Amino acid sequence: MILVIKHFFYRNYVGLSVWPFIILKNGSLKNDAVLINHEKIHHRQQQELLLLPFFVFYVLEWLFRSLWFLSFYRGYQNISFEREAYENEHDLRYLERRKIFGFIKYL
Repeated sequence: MILVIKHFFYRNYVGLSVWPFIILKNGSLKNDAVLINHEKIHHRQQQELLLLPFFVFYVLEWLFRSLWFLSFYRGYQNISFEREAYENEHDLRYLERRKIFGFIKYL
């Protein structure tokens, strides 16, 4: 289910997945197949780890990588979940052949 919440996002962020929802910054993004695919990859990750463990692992990895790179943004870019999603977002059939726990190879 896709929701549009205009004032929810910080800076350049335009989408967020919290299973079963995809939350977007504006309605026109509903037609962005690459963004929707990116968020669906996060849905699959959340389903595999279950919602709470996914977000705990996400935040802990973000904090660790932010300290490692001395940058919150570079930390975000290097979270394994984000690396998998960004690397495969243009492949609209990726989820059809993705192996379970596919994010592990991006750790």
